[in-house]
Amino acid sequence: MPTIRRLFTDHDFHEAVDRKLHIRIFRDSHLIEADSFVVRFTDETIITQSSVSDLTYHPRKECQFFELKK
Repeated sequence: MPTIRRLFTDHDFHEAVDRKLHIRIFRDSHLIEADSFVVRFTDETIITQSSVSDLTYHPRKECQFFELKK
């Protein structure tokens, strides 16, 4: 069973970028992305990549981000 840790602070997102952590993203209690990496972030947006050409922009205030530890 995987362990899940919420990513909330800038430090959490820096760690996710540096270590290329697998994350899950929820919006309005729905899973919208299951296995991606944070490639960049700002105060308002988290940019994730799930494949070579698939970049997604998520509003930081509207989504919840979780590290997936296997």
